[in-house]
Amino acid sequence: MSMVITESAPVGPAQGKWRQTFLPQAKALALSLAGFGILLAAWWIGAWFVARNPSTAAFADFAPGPTLNRLMAMIASGEVWSMSWPSLMRVGLGLFWAIVIAVPLGILIGRIATARVLTNLPFQFLRMISPLSWMPIAILAFATWDGAIIFLIAVAAVWPILFSTAAGVRRIDPSWFKVARNLGARPLHMLSTVIFPAIAQDILVGVRLALGVAWIVLVPAEYLGVKSGLGYSINDARDTLEYDRLFATVLIIGVIGFALDMILQQLIRRFNWIRQE
Repeated sequence: MSMVITESAPVGPAQGKWRQTFLPQAKALALSLAGFGILLAAWWIGAWFVARNPSTAAFADFAPGPTLNRLMAMIASGEVWSMSWPSLMRVGLGLFWAIVIAVPLGILIGRIATARVLTNLPFQFLRMISPLSWMPIAILAFATWDGAIIFLIAVAAVWPILFSTAAGVRRIDPSWFKVARNLGARPLHMLSTVIFPAIAQDILVGVRLALGVAWIVLVPAEYLGVKSGLGYSINDARDTLEYDRLFATVLIIGVIGFALDMILQQLIRRFNWIRQE
């Protein structure tokens, strides 16, 4: 008997790179699409059971077909933009004020140990209070409903940004400050050349976490006296028994929130200056 020994062909650089980059990305995409397909199947099965039950048949418009048809109609008519813009404006202003308050405070408590110890217990206590608990105070303190909603969003968003900023400042190598002082850097120059470049990613991580909290607080906050926004649209659809419109609005909230989160993820990667090759 003769034995034939075969040698596998060597893998070239282009083929090796294709295996290392394209195959993992294709696998990740396939798994993501499969997960999304499972979600759609669960939605369809749930709607099918709802439609079969006589006591819940009135809610059958939650099904994918009616909901997606209504969503397409809302996109075509411009209703999606008209209901989303006020909510985006409120979340944007709430995050703006949270950043204005949280970043300086975070730098302060990150740099000065006395300030950190002094504020630790009060801040930990305040952050555990539900943002919506401040609703009666917000209504009394602000002349407009928009002002009250922006306040509630800012209260919800301030803590993730503050603690993420403080943690970033504490991780800065002390030798950087020593070198900057030896080179004659003043406090403002220290902020612009040492602190902000070092904590930019930490601030963005805090903003990303804050956005998730703010986006959750937005809908119940818009149940207040406003006549616009995504939360108001859900409440209005519920009152008028338009369940296809209600669930279409839920999808819009999810899509916008997902898109905003993806934008922040890209910004975080952009400011990640410790890159892995």
